[in-house]
Amino acid sequence: MLPKFLIADNSQEAIDLVYVVHTEKPRCIIQCDLDGFYSNQKIYWIDEEPLIQDDIDSLMEEAEDFYETELDNQEEIYDEEED
Repeated sequence: MLPKFLIADNSQEAIDLVYVVHTEKPRCIIQCDLDGFYSNQKIYWIDEEPLIQDDIDSLMEEAEDFYETELDNQEEIYDEEED
């Protein structure tokens, strides 16, 4: 079973961008800046875009929480490796 969210990047073509992939329906790929989840954000829908804005807002909040938690975890891992 896949995780609900994944982080992806393409540093060869989009150096300053990162992507959060939502693997459950409605599947989508959320493009954002490395500096902030809502900077340069664009949503690429794989499945049909939900008609209810509240559903989209909820999905974006979950994706942002995941993204921020992942960044925090990566920082902790790198800090531990340096010690």
